[in-house]
Amino acid sequence: MDEESEVIRLEALCKELYESQDAGARAEAEKALVSFQNSPESLGKCQRLLDRGNSPYAQLLATTTITKLISRSTQTLNLGQRIDIRNYVLTYLWSQPKLPQFVVQGLVTLFSRITKLGWFDSEKDEFVFRAVITDVTKFLQGSAEHCMMGVQLLSQLTCEMNQISEADASRSLTKHRKIASSFRDTQLFEIFQLSSTLLRTALENKNNLDFNDSAQHGLMTQLLRLAHNCLTFDFIGTSTDESSDDLCTVQIPTAWRPAFLEYATLQLFFDLYSSLPASLSPLALSCLVQIASVRRSLFNNAERGKFLNQLVSGVRKILQNPQDLSDPNNYHEFCRLLARLKSNYQLGELVMVDNYQESIQLMAKFTVESLQMWQFAPNSIHYLLSLWQRMVASVPYVKATEPHLLETYTPEVTHAYITSRLESVAVVVRDGLEDPLEDLGMVGQQLDQLSVIGRCEYSKTCQLLVQLFDTYAREYQELCSNHATPEVELKTAEGRLTWLVYIIGSAVGGRVSFNSNEDHDAMDGELVCRVLQLMQLTDSRLSQGGCEKLELALLSFFEQFRKIYIGDQVQKTSKVYRRLSEVLGLNDESMVLSVIIRKVITNLKYWGACELIISKTLQLLSDLSVGYGTVRKLVKLEEVGFLLSNHTAEHYPFLGVNVGVTEMRCRSMFYTSLGRLLMVDLGEDEDKFEAFMIPLTSAFESLGQVLAAGGYNSEEVRKTVIGLARDLRGIAFAFNTKTSYMMLFDWIYPTYTPILQRAVEIWFQDPQVTTPILKLFAELVQNRSQRLQFDVSSPNGILLFREASKIICTYGNRILDVIVSKDQMYPLKLKGISICFSMLKAALCGSYVNFGVFRLYGDEALDNALNTFVKLLLSIPQTDLLDYPKLSQTYYVLLECLAQDHMAFLATLEPQVFLYILASISEGLQALDTMVCTGCCATLDHIVTYLFKKVTNKVWEGKKSRGNSQTSPENDPLVAVIKMRPEILQQMLQTVLNIIMFEDCRNQWSMSRPLLGLILLNEDYFQNLRDQIIASQQADKRAAMMTWFENLMEGIERNLLTKNRDRFTQNLSVFRRDINDSLKGPNVTTATSVNDMMTS
Repeated sequence: MDEESEVIRLEALCKELYESQDAGARAEAEKALVSFQNSPESLGKCQRLLDRGNSPYAQLLATTTITKLISRSTQTLNLGQRIDIRNYVLTYLWSQPKLPQFVVQGLVTLFSRITKLGWFDSEKDEFVFRAVITDVTKFLQGSAEHCMMGVQLLSQLTCEMNQISEADASRSLTKHRKIASSFRDTQLFEIFQLSSTLLRTALENKNNLDFNDSAQHGLMTQLLRLAHNCLTFDFIGTSTDESSDDLCTVQIPTAWRPAFLEYATLQLFFDLYSSLPASLSPLALSCLVQIASVRRSLFNNAERGKFLNQLVSGVRKILQNPQDLSDPNNYHEFCRLLARLKSNYQLGELVMVDNYQESIQLMAKFTVESLQMWQFAPNSIHYLLSLWQRMVASVPYVKATEPHLLETYTPEVTHAYITSRLESVAVVVRDGLEDPLEDLGMVGQQLDQLSVIGRCEYSKTCQLLVQLFDTYAREYQELCSNHATPEVELKTAEGRLTWLVYIIGSAVGGRVSFNSNEDHDAMDGELVCRVLQLMQLTDSRLSQGGCEKLELALLSFFEQFRKIYIGDQVQKTSKVYRRLSEVLGLNDESMVLSVIIRKVITNLKYWGACELIISKTLQLLSDLSVGYGTVRKLVKLEEVGFLLSNHTAEHYPFLGVNVGVTEMRCRSMFYTSLGRLLMVDLGEDEDKFEAFMIPLTSAFESLGQVLAAGGYNSEEVRKTVIGLARDLRGIAFAFNTKTSYMMLFDWIYPTYTPILQRAVEIWFQDPQVTTPILKLFAELVQNRSQRLQFDVSSPNGILLFREASKIICTYGNRILDVIVSKDQMYPLKLKGISICFSMLKAALCGSYVNFGVFRLYGDEALDNALNTFVKLLLSIPQTDLLDYPKLSQTYYVLLECLAQDHMAFLATLEPQVFLYILASISEGLQALDTMVCTGCCATLDHIVTYLFKKVTNKVWEGKKSRGNSQTSPENDPLVAVIKMRPEILQQMLQTVLNIIMFEDCRNQWSMSRPLLGLILLNEDYFQNLRDQIIASQQADKRAAMMTWFENLMEGIERNLLTKNRDRFTQNLSVFRRDINDSLKGPNVTTATSVNDMMTS
């Protein structure tokens, strides 16, 4: 097919992809176009597609294809070609101003990418891609369409420089930062000034502008975006998390000071906000949010005060004329702007601004009105509460003489929040709206903020809460006693009380020790009494059905109460307990604990069908069982004695087989808590342990009989296995002493481990069964708190490892034959394999088994486990090892353990297996997860050390003459593999050196350890690599680079003794520092070329 026909075919395929109604045809078209994009001859055809200009879809295909082509880490286009493409794009945009917007965006992205990647490319001592503003000036002086394109070019370039694309991710992060920093220092301020000038010109001519005209509206949008992109630039390479933007400080360079010291810049964006229509004004506010967040150190104290004064003055004017804030986008951005006032400035500075009293009054009024309009922009409330929370939290530190007036206005905010939430309930119930209480994350966030706000003038907060609670609790009591109550009224009453219980919990949780007094504690006592009285009423009605949301609120309240008023650090004379004693007869902490445990038992009994209530109830029990003093008080309670004696499905339905499998996850946490409580007074009392285990013993006995009889087809049996495995894992986790663990081990082995092994044989394809069993064994082999220190004459360590080995082999050998789809690979297969790796690692590193014994006595348990590991490993595609973080973490720590203690095993592996492991190490060295990368360094170090010792073993002949059976270097299989494929270690040497020299190396010490061994094993290759790097430098830099390499190896001997390694590590640190200092210098062209050479 000639080129013309091929281009016509591509246009037809593009049309089919974007316009066809037939999914099959679209899929075929996509497949063909992806093939085209990956073909090496695509560049010329892309130009033909653009030149023809018959189809916008074909134009988009051409631009994205070229963008991908230039983004590849292996650069296939020379400098001349890339300059031609850049010039072609600019000419094409200029000649076709009416292109569809998506095609323009594609071309603009291509221009930005080619500019960024070629930022350090020079020709005749001139940086060829840096004349950006000169290139764009022609566009800015043209028609509205041309001007918009020019602004778009600058805007996209600023974005491109700021973000790490996929192309950058495969390159050096340091190189990305060098480009971004150079762009920041040489171009960004000029671009920002240009955007400000153009915006000012537009503002001056606003009467002549028609924002209904798409070209003029588009130009204004692009200008504001350009200014915003400049202000959101990542100036110092911190890559802040955008989700936490309320904590952000904009690190404006010092060179930008003049722009922010003059009143005009700040005023420009306030004027733009007031002059532009609602479709554009939010962008002006977004820019103001960034300007308000400029780092404090940009100004001295006087300048900062003046700047803040202007800022607050602008905010005050918006609040005086709030009509534009009816637009949700304007409103949201303005709320963000208010939050930044306090996140970046101190309360002592805010009170000094002109007209502070009017400003704080207007902010309070705006906040109160916003809270009352609870349905309008609920996601913006967070920012308003954040402003008041931070101001209240600052009160103890204010040294200013001016009054802050928060004691006047904060109670208004608190009152508005509480009353508006209560008023919302009736509307939500009546109209069937989405209930804010169902978004527990947002409720929790707002209550955290309210807990601080409400503590300002706390007496007013408590007075309001007591008054409202008494009113609504009385109303609820009356509704409950009247059996003819309409359901709507009952739901409304429950909803109001739910909000009040949540708010009371947050009020109690807001107590801070350094700023509290006895009067506040007495007020807390009033609130707590009311919640406990309400709980008595709701619990009495549970047999008729309860309110799930109210129960969750009660649990949240108890969690807050536990943090503040239960524990070793709480003063026992607290007025909270005095009030509880007077009203409810609860004299001390133990009696309150008794109430909480009764609530836990009640919830476990009545709410078995609600997983959320059960999990939060068990979390409360777990938190209580952790405290040293608290747990000792708990075990003296009758309620806890009841729990420890009656943990069966009869009392707690969630322990039965009638619940869903996902709801059974709670059982491990339940038994962990029971295990902690049991251990307090357990000591060596085996009878007490046996009594506690009776329900599990009987369940295992009956399960064993059923499985022996072949009756495992029922769902009940399957769920019994899952439940027992989860229960035992919880107990095993809690039993972290030698005595308690031995009781559990003697109970489970050898009686019940065969049952669990049989269950794995039956349900090996079902991860809902195998995962709990595998996790149980992974917990049993975990030497937590040195609990597995068996006596010298005890075989228990070996017996335990045997059982783990059996489970690994039973599961591993069967799961190998299971075929699963790619999307189900992790849950159905890799998750179980990952737990096996974790189990094997814990057993190998637990220091309670002498592994030499196995081979000595012909026991195959160790070999079977290790061979199964190899089979499982080879069944995993190499890419999956790093694609699934949990799998990569378990695999690499196990590999490090094997390389450290079982190198003899690795040395006997088949060549293809060992090469697979080396390839996985090579990938892991470049992993983003530092733990994986560090583990790979340690593993590689052990392997390289082993190889070096084998290769340089000079005393081998002597040992041979004394009859030693040690393998000669020539016969060592590992040495043979490396001799057969020397490029593998050479590639790793290059990778490690590249990371240390040019990348953001966060684990330099770890990287240095294998590097010396790699150099000593590949001395010739290292010399060649060194020579290449030196030769790639500019002439004036070569001598320095040669000196740094000579210093790197200065004083280094040909051995891997610790002293020699430490010296090399010190040399490497200096070497890296010298390289980095050089790269930071004014002439960084050389560094990039070396870096490209190293990563190609």
